[in-house]
Parts: sequence; C-alpha cells; structure tokens
Amino acid sequence: MYYVPDGTERAGYYECGACGERFLDIRIAPALVCPYCGEIPDMEIGPDDEMPEAKENAKLIQMVEGEDVEKYDTLLSLAITGGDYSWI
Repeated sequence: MYYVPDGTERAGYYECGACGERFLDIRIAPALVCPYCGEIPDMEIGPDDEMPEAKENAKLIQMVEGEDVEKYDTLLSLAITGGDYSWI
C-alpha cells in the first residue's frame, strides 16, 4: 500500500489505466509508473538483452492540496483496508 507522509501539502491523485488502482503520490507529473502493476526496469542487463522500458500507465486525475491531501489519503486507506478504520 502506498501512502503519502504526514504533513504533505501537495500530492497527485492518479488512476492506472492497466489495473484500475487509484493512489496518491508526492511526485506530480502527467503520468507515472503504477506502484501496483508497473515494473521498474532492471538496468543491469546483459549485452544481448534489450533495454527495458518503464510504462507510465497511471494518469494524473487531480492535484490535491492542503487539508484535502489528508482526507484523500484516509479515504484511500479505508478503501484498501475494507473500511476498518480502527487503526486510524
């Protein structure tokens, strides 16, 4: 599970086109590699191997700022845990 650190003032709200997962990330870009289904390429390749390519399937839906970052983080956490909010 991916969460933003406490005190984050700005985050991006993303949705992956491949797996459909939604998540927050402190990096803000038009597209990112999905932390759930995306693979980080292994740069230690042999001479006969092709260079791996990272696919940026997660598209930015909205930039979240201020108090909304904590609200979105909490809502996504509740969705992932199935509504068990006793740990908050």
